[in-house]
Amino acid sequence: MIESLIHLDKQLFLFLNSLHNSFFDIVMLGLSSKTLWIPMYAYFLYLIIKQYKKQSWIIIPVIILSVALADSLSVVMFKNVFMRLRPSHNPAFEGIIHIVNGYKGGDYGFVSSHAANTFALAISLMHFLKLKFRLFPVFIISWAALVSYSRIYLGVHYPADVLCGALFGSLIAFILLKLYAYLMNRQQAETRIK
Repeated sequence: MIESLIHLDKQLFLFLNSLHNSFFDIVMLGLSSKTLWIPMYAYFLYLIIKQYKKQSWIIIPVIILSVALADSLSVVMFKNVFMRLRPSHNPAFEGIIHIVNGYKGGDYGFVSSHAANTFALAISLMHFLKLKFRLFPVFIISWAALVSYSRIYLGVHYPADVLCGALFGSLIAFILLKLYAYLMNRQQAETRIK
């Protein structure tokens, strides 16, 4: 069963990675870049501060913590444990897969930290900004999915790396949002009692 899933994962990777051209090479490299998104992150920071005022100084660390935990735990709990070679480092794929500008990433790829980070951020932001902007959930999940897909396009992750990374990042965000809600409800209950 596991072998069948791994085989299917590799076949799906080879198919998706083969769909490339010079224009999308530039686009996907850009999507995968962390620095490209800094203006968007700054805008979301502005929106949270504008909407939540003083409470934003609690919300912002929750969001940062969700991304930081998704990033570090994806390495400690998965990459360093499973040590599954990235497609770009798999000798069986040498000369077969499409790699852009020689970018291969680190040795191990399960799970995708990009997927974990972007989905942790997307779920956290969606929670805090969904009521303000009706289509925000569609936008932010689409963004996270595109960034995650770019990792397959660039040849540095299998689809399972991306899917599991996205689920892991979402879970981290969900747990922290539940903890945040619990602490806020407890604080409000204590304030009412006083």
